[in-house]
Amino acid sequence: MILRFPSLAKPQIALKKALAPACIGLALTLSACSGSSTSNTGSTETAGSTETAAASYTVEHAMGTTVIDGPVKRVVVIDSPHLDALLALGITPVGATESGAENGFPTYLADQLQDTESVGSTSEPNLEKIASLDPDLIIGAKVRHEGIYEQLSAIAPTVMSEGSGTNWHEQAEITAAAVNRSAEMTDLINDLSTRADEVGEEVGAEGQTVSMVRFRPDNFRLYGPETFSGSILEEVGYDLGEKEWNEYSMMELSTENFGQIDGDLIFYTIPGEPAATTYPQVSELWKDSPAVQQGKTYEFEDETWMVGIGVLGGNEILDDLEEALS
Repeated sequence: MILRFPSLAKPQIALKKALAPACIGLALTLSACSGSSTSNTGSTETAGSTETAAASYTVEHAMGTTVIDGPVKRVVVIDSPHLDALLALGITPVGATESGAENGFPTYLADQLQDTESVGSTSEPNLEKIASLDPDLIIGAKVRHEGIYEQLSAIAPTVMSEGSGTNWHEQAEITAAAVNRSAEMTDLINDLSTRADEVGEEVGAEGQTVSMVRFRPDNFRLYGPETFSGSILEEVGYDLGEKEWNEYSMMELSTENFGQIDGDLIFYTIPGEPAATTYPQVSELWKDSPAVQQGKTYEFEDETWMVGIGVLGGNEILDDLEEALS
């Protein structure tokens, strides 16, 4: 069977298909020699299982088409949205990348990753380490890993989402399709959406604008509706304002543009030490803004809001909003 992405309650971002016959042929060949089981029992595992359905299945993804012989037991993920999605489905990967060199796995997922080995950073996965784990499936993102797709496919069948972070539903869906669990991911995303509506009513989000800010060493970013944290905030009912968002649904701004931080509420994150970012300068400049004057500025955990991309991370954001604003 060919797994296609189910329609969710809210509009989804369609995957772009890379119609490359060479990649398709490679994927078909590799699925037969990857070392994964070729038994075709047709059985289905429960949601908490570390295996997927045993039958062979075909996945259409950003790099082409890949045939996977179930059951999938040893998965390596090389980007954070896919890591969140896999764990949300109750599957623990044998290997995963870290967001930065020696940064470790996201704190909110760490308890579930005690038996997972690091395979380098997301920007530079360690191919030798990945191969040493003998995976039967690798999941990554075309926007980050297109250049090493053939090398990864030589190790194990490899499936890639189109993007990473922006339009995060796409990454959740492709991860679920890769492990033959699409219906479960549909339910998880719909449950998150339902909870977001409930939290929105609880915190009085309707009619409120929010500036979602991340302070960086040389500038700051405003996050728009297609980013991970921005999309969760919009589902809650907040308005992120009319801005000139770039292709990643962000604005990259220098400190003198602090006036763009003009929401009724200001949510912000600081990766690392505040002194190493533009936060000290901007926090001096924005003193007269209405949100600051009214005490409506809220700092949240950068690792969760910016790196924890997925159903589990989304629920963490909802937890934070309830705690800070209820």
